[in-house]
Amino acid sequence: MVELSSGLQDGYVLQIRGLTYRLPTGATLVSGLNLNVGRGETLVLLGRSGSGKTTTLKLINRLLEPTQGEILVSGRSTASWDPIRLRRGIGYVIQDSGLFPHWNVERNVALVPKLERWPAKRIRARVIEMLELVGLPPAEFAKRRPSELSGGQKQRVGVARALAADPPILLMDEPFGALDPVTRAELQREFRALATRLEKTIVFVTHDVREALLLGTRIALLDQGRLIGTYSPQEFLDASEPHVRAFAASLQSVEGLDQIQ
Repeated sequence: MVELSSGLQDGYVLQIRGLTYRLPTGATLVSGLNLNVGRGETLVLLGRSGSGKTTTLKLINRLLEPTQGEILVSGRSTASWDPIRLRRGIGYVIQDSGLFPHWNVERNVALVPKLERWPAKRIRARVIEMLELVGLPPAEFAKRRPSELSGGQKQRVGVARALAADPPILLMDEPFGALDPVTRAELQREFRALATRLEKTIVFVTHDVREALLLGTRIALLDQGRLIGTYSPQEFLDASEPHVRAFAASLQSVEGLDQIQ
């Protein structure tokens, strides 16, 4: 399991330095990316489709290997981690939840703790704790299969599974993008409260500027694999850069944005 240590450089849990990723064809998907993410911070990667957001997440947990640059987790280069150990120590939530359809909810949530050989009693207690955390009463939901859940319930289980082994870092790739607007708004509010409570280091991918403003401690705007800049929500709204203004202009109304701060 990835552990935070006193070796953190400059207090950052996650550091990305000069990160570049090129396909074998020569096409560059991420170019010279530099980012630092502190403990308890939610960094939102915002950008259009093809801007390099999901590629960056995959580079963080070594589903892809960088062409150039490095990523430090807990002050240590990910190149020096065993990839499997690294991934078990980084929670990952994707859009369709990625649950195993033939497993019930309890078994899905218990996946990483079982791989880490936790005692059965501890695993059971952790599953109960995580289901309660995401608002799914264990007595009602633990034995259900994914096919018996709504889209929002599946995403809650996905979050519970990602948090089950208590990872220091959580990666989220448009986790609410496929949900209906009402359910999406509910989960956004719940996630915001959960992030504040848990103080995890979170990297959250979205192309939705409203979601970025609501959930992000900071927003990193990407365009064609390059970093345009990083901003607090208010700085983003006030920024004059053309790329930022294009996103800000997509807001049909600024009503309620004062609640983001």
